[in-house]
Amino acid sequence: MSDFDWKSLVRNVAPTLGAALGGPLAGAATRFIAETLLGNPDASEQDVANAVVGASPEKLLELKKMDLEFKAKMRQLDVDVFRLEIQDKQSARDLAKVNMMPHIVLSSIYTVGYFAMLYQFMTGGVEVADGLKAEFNMILGVMTAAQVKIMEFWLGSSYGSKMKDATIAAG
Repeated sequence: MSDFDWKSLVRNVAPTLGAALGGPLAGAATRFIAETLLGNPDASEQDVANAVVGASPEKLLELKKMDLEFKAKMRQLDVDVFRLEIQDKQSARDLAKVNMMPHIVLSSIYTVGYFAMLYQFMTGGVEVADGLKAEFNMILGVMTAAQVKIMEFWLGSSYGSKMKDATIAAG
C-alpha cells in the first residue's frame, strides 16, 4: 500500500491540505491529519499514508471536513496555503535564473538514473528478492513522485498555469 501516492489522494479529497503537503507547510499538514484522523499528532508519515490509502468512504468524508477546518485555521493565522505552494516553487525557479547549471545537472542525473533503474527492472536485469518487494515498491513510488516534481519544475504545474492565467485575466 505504501507505493500509492497518498498525497495525490489528499489533494483530490482535501485540496487545502493537499496544497499544504506540497509546500513549506507539509509537516504541519501531516501532523494535522495524524492528529485528526488517527488521534496521534506524533504518528509517522507512513502511518498517515496508510490511514489515508486505506480510508473508508466515511473517513474520506471526514478528511474533506478536516480540510475545511485546516483552511479556517490557516485563515485565522493569515496564511494562504496555495500562495505559499506557488511561492515555494517560484523560489526554486528564481534560483534557476541565477545559475541554471545545478538544476540541469541534477535533473539530468536523476532522470537518467530513474529511467535506467526502471529499464533494468522491466527487462529483468535486476531481480527483487521476495522479502524486499514492498520496500522496492515504496522506493519506486517515491522516485516516480520525485520525477513528477522535476517535470513540474521544468514544465510548470497545471495549478501554477491556472494561477498565472487568472493573474493575467485580472490584469
